[in-house]
Amino acid sequence: MKNLLPVTLLILIATLISWKCKTIIPKDRVGATILMDTDYLAKTKTRTQKYDPKLLPAFDQLIKDAEWVMLKGPFSVTDKEKLPPSGDPHDYASYSRYWWPDPNQPDGLPYIRRDGETNPDSQSPLESDRKSIGALGKNVETLGLAYFLTEEGKYAKKAAELLRIWFLDARTRMNPNLNHGQCRPGHNDGTKSGVLDGRLLVRALEGSLLISGSTELSDTERKGLKSWAEEYLVWLTTNELALAEAASKNNHDSWYDVQAIYFALYTGNQKAATQLANNFLQNRVYMQIQPDGSMPEEMARTRPLFYSIYNLHAMFLVASLAEKVGVDVWQADHKDARLRVALDYLVPYSDPQKSWPTPTLKPVDRMQLFPILQMADRAYPDGDYLKNVGKFPLEQQGRERINLTGAEMR
Repeated sequence: MKNLLPVTLLILIATLISWKCKTIIPKDRVGATILMDTDYLAKTKTRTQKYDPKLLPAFDQLIKDAEWVMLKGPFSVTDKEKLPPSGDPHDYASYSRYWWPDPNQPDGLPYIRRDGETNPDSQSPLESDRKSIGALGKNVETLGLAYFLTEEGKYAKKAAELLRIWFLDARTRMNPNLNHGQCRPGHNDGTKSGVLDGRLLVRALEGSLLISGSTELSDTERKGLKSWAEEYLVWLTTNELALAEAASKNNHDSWYDVQAIYFALYTGNQKAATQLANNFLQNRVYMQIQPDGSMPEEMARTRPLFYSIYNLHAMFLVASLAEKVGVDVWQADHKDARLRVALDYLVPYSDPQKSWPTPTLKPVDRMQLFPILQMADRAYPDGDYLKNVGKFPLEQQGRERINLTGAEMR
């Protein structure tokens, strides 16, 4: 008995320390992710715990990113110094990035469009919420994923703080609308294109699901996030600007559907999500993608390859979301699978040495095709699409976050 006592005490002490460091959460409190495949994440967690060398570069990069964003924020729409056109500091405001002061007018008004050329003033955090909403989405997703894979409570705590400030705190919360997104001085106080900024909120809400295993967000706060999302979904599906964005017939309406389906699923509105998913093939895919795989609306831009990739990425995300309600957008066995045709049209340009056949304003980072090829490998397993990733820098491939998640926003 004397020999057993110290061992028993050690076990008891170790157990008490474990309880202090980690709160055990009932299974019904752990939510499933929406954009990221929950089963894929579970396998990733097991593989990283076993130090799978194929995932370690991406995992190490994630933790570096998480440690860096621990020092950033919080972010709020009330941080900007310039009031939005409404005069309410809680309203989101941004400015169209390709619109510039008219050099031929004394006051620069009305602004003129220079497609593909970013006006640096449009990104100013003193006037616009564009940088803040981007940082919010990316940082909460990063922290949420780091928490999910490591169970380190500090990541969940920081993610909860960022969510609380942006969505919940009465002093700092964003009103659930984008009425003043992508303003164009001299023209309007907000445009339909501003709805595109809302896609970044998806990453933040996905992060809220990734920290479901912690107690950092109370039940009341989780209900508050759902309530905010419900109000935003109403705005997204009834507001005149939002509905005009939904009728854009280019990458904007594809990204609109990413948002609308995600928010519908986040709020438990299966009916709305199913209706959007069922309409996607006819209203988006067949309208935007030609039988040869080209996308005329994107081809007409000054950066045609960039916008073609950008649009296909959105469509792939919609296809992934549609799976949640049992709708097949991939159509892997269909003779006119336009998503796959568009994919095949762009795959050759994963080779950085292959030039785009028409003039383009600036070079395109071909790594933007990497997450699309990863998703394609799952959707079209007979296509051997991953053979094309060998054209990308090996070290950069290994660090990509989609290696951990299976699907991702950009």
